[in-house]
Amino acid sequence: MMSARSLVLSGLVLVPTVIAQAYDPGSRSEGAFTYVQPLGTTILTQYGSSPPVYPSPNITGTGGWSEALVKAQAFVAQLTLEEKSDMVTGTPGPCVGNIVAIPRLDFPGLCLQDGPLAIRVADYASAFEAGVAAAATWDRDILYTRGYAMAEEFKAKGAHIALTPVAGPLGRSAYSGRNWEGFAADPYLTGVSMYQTIRGFNDVGVQACAKHFLGNEQETMRNPVFDPNGTITDKIFESISSNIDDRTLHEIYLWPFADAVKAGTSSIMCPYNRVNGSYGCQNSKMLNGLLKTELGFQGYVMSDWGSTHTGVAGILAGQDLDMPGGLGLYGLYSNVGSFFGANITTAVNNGSLAESRVDDMITRIMTPYYFHGQDQNYPTVDPSSADLNTFSPKSTWFREFNLTGPSSRDVRGNHSALIRRQAAEATVLLKNENNALPLKAPKSIAVFGNDATQATDGLYIGGSNYEFGVLPSGGGSGGARFSSLVSPLEAIKARASQDRALVQYWLNNTLVANSEMPALWVPALPDVCLVFLKDWAEESVDRLDLSFDFNGTEVVTSVAKYCNNTVVITHSPGINTIPFADNPNVTAILQAHYAGEEVGNSIVDVLYGDVNPSGRLPYTIAYNESDYTIPVTTDIQTDGIEDWQAWYDEKLNIDYRYFDSNNISVRYEFGYGLSYTTFELADLAVSCLADHLSSAPDFQPTAPGGNPALWETVYHVTANVKNTGDVSGAAVAQLYVTFPDSTPAGTPPYQLRGFDKVFLEVNETKAVTFELMRRDISFWDIITQEWLIPSGDFTLNVGFSSRDFKDTLTISPIQV
Repeated sequence: MMSARSLVLSGLVLVPTVIAQAYDPGSRSEGAFTYVQPLGTTILTQYGSSPPVYPSPNITGTGGWSEALVKAQAFVAQLTLEEKSDMVTGTPGPCVGNIVAIPRLDFPGLCLQDGPLAIRVADYASAFEAGVAAAATWDRDILYTRGYAMAEEFKAKGAHIALTPVAGPLGRSAYSGRNWEGFAADPYLTGVSMYQTIRGFNDVGVQACAKHFLGNEQETMRNPVFDPNGTITDKIFESISSNIDDRTLHEIYLWPFADAVKAGTSSIMCPYNRVNGSYGCQNSKMLNGLLKTELGFQGYVMSDWGSTHTGVAGILAGQDLDMPGGLGLYGLYSNVGSFFGANITTAVNNGSLAESRVDDMITRIMTPYYFHGQDQNYPTVDPSSADLNTFSPKSTWFREFNLTGPSSRDVRGNHSALIRRQAAEATVLLKNENNALPLKAPKSIAVFGNDATQATDGLYIGGSNYEFGVLPSGGGSGGARFSSLVSPLEAIKARASQDRALVQYWLNNTLVANSEMPALWVPALPDVCLVFLKDWAEESVDRLDLSFDFNGTEVVTSVAKYCNNTVVITHSPGINTIPFADNPNVTAILQAHYAGEEVGNSIVDVLYGDVNPSGRLPYTIAYNESDYTIPVTTDIQTDGIEDWQAWYDEKLNIDYRYFDSNNISVRYEFGYGLSYTTFELADLAVSCLADHLSSAPDFQPTAPGGNPALWETVYHVTANVKNTGDVSGAAVAQLYVTFPDSTPAGTPPYQLRGFDKVFLEVNETKAVTFELMRRDISFWDIITQEWLIPSGDFTLNVGFSSRDFKDTLTISPIQV
């Protein structure tokens, strides 16, 4: 009998050829990380494992949506049943996702476009820094401005809905292939990032789609394996099930989605994976219970592309929109039918689906449309999108799309300057011995590594075999089509010419790793050796290891053997092992993440000190790959159709929480980052803003984000930060809360609950502030099903990282 793994790979024969970006994995190479699911693993099945919650709540318009709701209801009242089916079912067209127009009602249809760092299927559009880089700025203003600028481009290209931002994956496992699309391996920092990004989109009038809700923490087996000998929907294996206990779900994975709903996200994307046995897009506990009831979500739930696996059952469970509308892998086979579409008409007519539920689905879809004013002079879809769209090329269309307006619109504005500045501020200085940086007008510069040069494989940059060229983005639907790109080598040459410096470069990693450097450089030891490393990550494939690609570590070792001023710059999805950090000849290390189209200029700005690095790690860098003990499940030993399972046994202890709970030393901790200056923090103070706090919040009618009482500020915390160095720069003060001993077992010793970034001139002192909300000092009680403040003393720890506290104090919110 075929092994489970062989069956998985055999299922890939179904991959359509129309997908230009990499969506589907090949086999994992020998030596890659593996985790084989143990025999005897408890199997959660699709039915009976996750509790049922029915009916699906209707939209109420609370939270400022009431005026738009009235307009949406009036629109729905005019629709025929067939038009209603069209409104909740995607169709092939010019955009990645499409809702067909209804001309008789002057409704132009809806255009949905990827993705998290750019409007991907577009020309003359910007490629912004990735989510992980934006989070590394720890800067609320940058997070907002990035979202606003990106939204301007989506709108100008005629996209109504941007499939961004990302809170799932959150970063449970270092090996997850899509962590870089999201923000941080922490619910608080990710929550702030979601909130600020969505506010930016809303202020432009573009609908944001927060994704992937929920438990989308690995790529391996995110999709089912379809039976090549069966029908289009027959399966050999169902998708993996993320099995998450109630407290962990609330405090870790639901937390940032609460911020997204609070910010007013228009839509939520349900995931490919199952959650506690049931598919995420037909899980009534997740959609009806948590999202629409507990969080008071007023928008619509759309499927990820092909994550719909049922019709009426999913609709009753809370799904509102099926994308892209077809059947089979990624829903691409629209020509053979849909779980929604005509089946909705049939279900309403035979009484198995109430038309009122369909009306609520459409009302939820149309309310954001009116709320954002998209019915008034909204730009048309750029016709060039249709020419570039390889997901649903024109040959697959069976509905009419009237594309008008200018084609190939240049929507970039001055965003390159914005991206350059933001990417520079996202850069994390990990090491800087002997003040190696900033550079001081060196006359002889040597550049090494295949990541330094211009892209060589077209405008969609990257791939596991992409050897020569800088890596400004990861791959898949979260990537970009680069209309412009400045490489590090190009930017270094331009800057070095101002000092009439010699720039030598060797871009072949194999050559560098296997050469003696004095045989390469002439005529003498360079003043500085700049080594550029990269690490590829993409949708559909979990990372094979945490090392740099193309023998990156060996390249550093070879250069540093002779060059006593070796500076390493990395472009990667986040977590990498960095063994060369101990090498005394490696004087500086910069983690630049996926920096977008200005990747070269932004790193040169930091190297030369035009920008003082203020990035801080949104994850933990451990000493060894083996220190990361939370796996992705890569194989199973059984052949049951529902046997792929991922048990979240670590519960609350992901990333720094795990290392802290187990007292494990790390190389660079969460929140860490150096500067070209130094800072002091003191004078921690706190004031209580609420009298006689109760453990449970007062009952208030649910609003977007949940009980409004959870969002009330109860403590105001302040401290003073002083720049004690020689240059101006920005400090990131961070607040970590230690909960009292009365909190249930398993609570991490430190949890991020605030941060404040301030720019300081030399010798300047500024106050930093942290607003603690009730939710920040509460835990989810699985008995009362409520957020409770525990009794006893809380410790407030303020410093510059999760392991660099400068001052502490205690508070006792609940008096026993």
